[in-house]
Amino acid sequence: MQSVSLKLFVELNNVESWRTTPGRVTFGAGDCSVRLNGVNKWKRSCRMIARASDRDAGAGPESQSEQNTSSVFERNQFYALMKQQMELAVMSENYEEAARLRDSLKLFEEEEPVLRLQALMKEAVANERFEDAAKYRNQIKEIAPHYLLKCSSDATTLGIRVQARSVYIEGRSQPLRGQYFYAYRIRITNNSNRPVQLLKRHWIITNANEKSEDVWGIGVIGEQPVILPSNSFEYSSACPLTTPSGRMEGDFEMKYIDKVGSKTFNVAVAPFALSALGDVIEDT
Repeated sequence: MQSVSLKLFVELNNVESWRTTPGRVTFGAGDCSVRLNGVNKWKRSCRMIARASDRDAGAGPESQSEQNTSSVFERNQFYALMKQQMELAVMSENYEEAARLRDSLKLFEEEEPVLRLQALMKEAVANERFEDAAKYRNQIKEIAPHYLLKCSSDATTLGIRVQARSVYIEGRSQPLRGQYFYAYRIRITNNSNRPVQLLKRHWIITNANEKSEDVWGIGVIGEQPVILPSNSFEYSSACPLTTPSGRMEGDFEMKYIDKVGSKTFNVAVAPFALSALGDVIEDT
């Protein structure tokens, strides 16, 4: 297997001074040669040179599989960085650079295993080659099983339905600093015949390195809403992450309010992905 060695130089120009920060990251990929030069509206220039290396050319199939799986995070981090640099190039009206970055992204998408297999799967479904589609789907499962999780979820507990949807906020993310920002929207529908009140929330937030954090709080967005039968309550919030992908899940503590002394109960929020790439696997 070949790998790409990426050497990154960042120069930040502000009113006060110039500052240069060198860095280096290596991740697995196919044959690839990428050179990017971008300037954003804050006068930050980013020059990246990626070159292929044959140091892993003799690795066996099992070793290749392990390295493919472990390098998904780094490849996605690079992909998210390139996307942001293209947006910044457009904002600064550096259209020549934006075009180069667009072409580099297209090349990357063609060579990145998960994205390439996703495109092949979509094409197979469109042409009703369902056996091929299933084959590509299974290959994605082998490479990155956690990518099967969607950016949305839907679960019902005791007649209380909770729908969740996340979206990557590119404008508030800084891949160079390992900062990724996600917004999510929650819709709670009371399909029972009793009014309920949301009392507490509990979130489990897990990043791409399987590091989890538990977050507890009173109500949601400062409220403890009462939801009547056949009614819904919606709210939006946000979650920062240190990796370009991860997941959220949790539960809401609720109680019926039509009877004094009712016990509280937990309503599940099914896991949903936080992903800079969006949904990789779509319904087939």
